Amino acid sequence: MRVLVLGASSNPQRYSNMVMRDLRYYNHEVVAVGRKSGEVEGMKIQTNLPEDSIIDTVTVYLSEQNQGPYMAYLKNLKPKRVIFNPGAENDKLAMELEKLGVECVEACTLVMLRTNQF
Repeated sequence: MRVLVLGASSNPQRYSNMVMRDLRYYNHEVVAVGRKSGEVEGMKIQTNLPEDSIIDTVTVYLSEQNQGPYMAYLKNLKPKRVIFNPGAENDKLAMELEKLGVECVEACTLVMLRTNQF
């Protein structure tokens, strides 16, 4: 499964960093986008959104006020699922995505992975 981590960070204390490592551990392909470029155990963090990517799941680690620049991209991307992690909940965006057939979940991706709910 190809997963976009939106709000990726090279800081090992950030949950987005932890989830990148866990996703790879569980054999998922990681596409990481953050405000700053960087690297996490060989996985590159890019600052530009991938244009030609097929993404199954987007896991969001940005607060609602920081999601604005990505809203149109997510609507056009139409992933199968968007996970809004704690602190990233956005009811308006979730409703708009659900109208497009995207499953939206408010959950912790780390917990989902570690409890086989991903």
